Amino acid sequence: MSERPPLPTPTLVTDRLRLRPVDEDDADALVALMSDADVLRYWDEPPWADAGRAAGFVEQSRRRAEERSGARLIIDRRTDGAFLGWCSLNGWDPDVRSAGLTYVLTRPAWGRGYATEAAGALLGWAYDTLDLNRVQAEADTRNHASRRVLEKLGFVHEGTLREDCVVDGEVSDSWVFGLLRRDWRSA
Repeated sequence: MSERPPLPTPTLVTDRLRLRPVDEDDADALVALMSDADVLRYWDEPPWADAGRAAGFVEQSRRRAEERSGARLIIDRRTDGAFLGWCSLNGWDPDVRSAGLTYVLTRPAWGRGYATEAAGALLGWAYDTLDLNRVQAEADTRNHASRRVLEKLGFVHEGTLREDCVVDGEVSDSWVFGLLRRDWRSA
């Protein structure tokens, strides 16, 4: 049995954004983003306390492509190249044709439609390239902004995972959202 080639991590361009592969030069921006307690207040792990985690993040991003399990992309603003965050397609399983969606944006990028634009570009690539049938996303039940992003993209709220996260001793619930291929095409 031959090995499957790596999944090429795309560069995607929208009206306002450029989504591109993660690289070592992103380390400082990633540390600033992922160590911001406000940004990660609804995340499923505590903020980074160690700047060395950026190297692991970059390596994990490369491994996803090599293992054909997904794509993680940096989100830059096209006009000035400013780092706005990252988005990711995780856990791609070609047998069941499913994957997960994740995104994290800097505080100055909130409320400007960047998350919807970036995730929409990634979803478009994923549905066109990976023969997906379903993408799942989860959001902390206190994160109403993320819920709005997912609903704008056509995701349907499918349920709630009760007390599924414990971060720094704080227990929280998560909403589960799903987006089927047929719903993506009709959106």
